[in-house]
Amino acid sequence: MESTYSLVSGRWWLFFVPVWLLILPLAGQSADTPMTRLVDPERLEAHVRMLSDTLVPSDATHPQRLDRVGAYVREELVRTHAAVSDQPFQVDGIPYRNVVARYGPDAQECVVVGAHYDAAGPYPGADDNASGVAALLELASALGKTSVPTTVELVAHTLEEAPFFGTAQMGSAVHAQALRERGVKVRAVFSLEMIGYFTDREDTQKFPLPWLSWWYPSTGNFIAVVGKFGHGGLARRVERAMAQASPLPVFSLTAPRSLPGVGLSDHANYWEVGYPAVMITDTAFYRNPHYHTRSDTAETLDYRRMALVVEGVYAAVKAMGE
Repeated sequence: MESTYSLVSGRWWLFFVPVWLLILPLAGQSADTPMTRLVDPERLEAHVRMLSDTLVPSDATHPQRLDRVGAYVREELVRTHAAVSDQPFQVDGIPYRNVVARYGPDAQECVVVGAHYDAAGPYPGADDNASGVAALLELASALGKTSVPTTVELVAHTLEEAPFFGTAQMGSAVHAQALRERGVKVRAVFSLEMIGYFTDREDTQKFPLPWLSWWYPSTGNFIAVVGKFGHGGLARRVERAMAQASPLPVFSLTAPRSLPGVGLSDHANYWEVGYPAVMITDTAFYRNPHYHTRSDTAETLDYRRMALVVEGVYAAVKAMGE
């Protein structure tokens, strides 16, 4: 996830913008449900360790090592018996690729779930974003064992981090533009951006604006669904599906794109071409003190709660197909 620490200055109107927050009662399921057995915390950890311990550095300045990450992701997706393909592109003559897997029937509309597999600089990137990629691979495993009512496209993006963040060279920008040029109808896009860091310590959750603490918890033990104005219905629908699928607390935020953090990942590139998209996140630098440092390691993540996130995403994917 690319960062910004700038404050919203001169936008006094933001303090009067309604924020839609929906906390739904859980459906009484526990970590012993059949779905949980499809999402194994140990497999999540194994993926994170491979990505953040073995295959680093995995940034744009090491394209050959970054390609090894893409190859690992591709191999794992092939294991799920999906239709897997590469989406190659070049930047300054250097080849890069997104890796795409498709599940379900050949429907007229699809649901897209993505996560970027590059890391920032030389850092391990366990939360940012090996956690999102591991979730994508476990979601793929679940989709490969069950049926879905519509087409689901999973995409592992490259080049989310600097120096390409905010440019047309981002892997997600390439993917979004290709979907639009082919006239693909997309019901929803979910961007999995840092989903592994949780803590039960009080006063660990920070916010881009202080008054958001009036609505949201000060303890960083929840997952967030973040969307922009105009996509509030999608954010609430995803929140509802995720909350009903596991005991993990889920909160949604629909806010102006100018609110720091709202547009800081791959989902924003789908907004640019007119697709509805949300980011599913542990809130990154608003919670995780290891963000973009050498201490962003596999040991800092909570794999049990990560598994609950994947359960929720799986439920949201199925809900979007109904």
